[in-house]
Amino acid sequence: MRFRLDVEQRAFAASLDALLTAADTPRVARAWGRGEPAAGRALWSKLAEAGVFALAVPEAYEGLGPRPVELAVAFVELGRHAVPGPLVETVTAAVLLARAGPGTAERLLPALASGETLATVTPPGPAGPPPAREAEAGVPGPAEGPRRRPVVAHAPHLPEAPLALDGDTATLRLTWERDGVRRSPGHGPARPSLDPARRLTPLTPGGELLAAPSPTALAWARLATAAQALGVGLALLDRTVAHVGRRHQFGVPVGSFQAVKHRLADAKIALEFARPLLFGAALTLCPADVAAAKAAACEAAYATARTALQLHGAIGYTAEYDLSLWLGKARALRTAWGSPQECRALVVSARDRRW
Repeated sequence: MRFRLDVEQRAFAASLDALLTAADTPRVARAWGRGEPAAGRALWSKLAEAGVFALAVPEAYEGLGPRPVELAVAFVELGRHAVPGPLVETVTAAVLLARAGPGTAERLLPALASGETLATVTPPGPAGPPPAREAEAGVPGPAEGPRRRPVVAHAPHLPEAPLALDGDTATLRLTWERDGVRRSPGHGPARPSLDPARRLTPLTPGGELLAAPSPTALAWARLATAAQALGVGLALLDRTVAHVGRRHQFGVPVGSFQAVKHRLADAKIALEFARPLLFGAALTLCPADVAAAKAAACEAAYATARTALQLHGAIGYTAEYDLSLWLGKARALRTAWGSPQECRALVVSARDRRW
């Protein structure tokens, strides 16, 4: 099945691409990772003016949504440009709060839609692995396998301390607890992450009970993560194709070598196969469809990251080279809001199979 975006959706993607290209997002991401969010907050306001966050907020609360297909279009561009910040988490918070009482929704949702509020949410329990796993996993490496980081941000035997993305910058912090979603009264210090632009912070549990847990919100979180990962993979592929076209060996571009072509073709095929799964899931919002899309998009982005790293050679390992911004993000998104194993298990166990 082929999912073709309509004229308005393609124009929306093009406008975001132009906005983010002009914003010099690598510079913004590096500043964000250093704990300097001013440039990131300014970009956040521009994205809000473009209607990105309003896509998850119902019209009754000054939003434009819910419009999951357009949200997927937007998040592909956000991933393509490595935009930092709690993007997925703000969308998730909007979906959770839309199912809260009218008073809570009216009080909090308009500020999310306008970009005035940045929100973060801790993933729900064991079914949604905390972002801390980003720091425990290996970075994309050459063919022999992932290289381990010497620093572990959060030990796996301490699950009682939830970690949220950018809890030190967010102005609305939510903890997804067993009895519901609560407004966290505070946060701890930021901890290192595999992706320096993803700042992990423990949130204080407890606080005001705002909403009930929602499987729909988890589906939106996974959908946005999948779209972001697809954009990351596309950016890595574009940058790698450009690099192997510039780099010469034996008097010819290395991109003309058959082995290099095969690696890039495999990456391209994986990303293109993930695309219809993503937009199909945006149409249905079925948890199994979304899980399939997330597994496919995140695995494709991670495979593309490994290819990009190998074909760039030694320069790909340097933190100063902009490629590193997308390499780290591809690995971090792979396990954010559900690992590939968890998503595949959901697909296999789904009772509403259509095949």
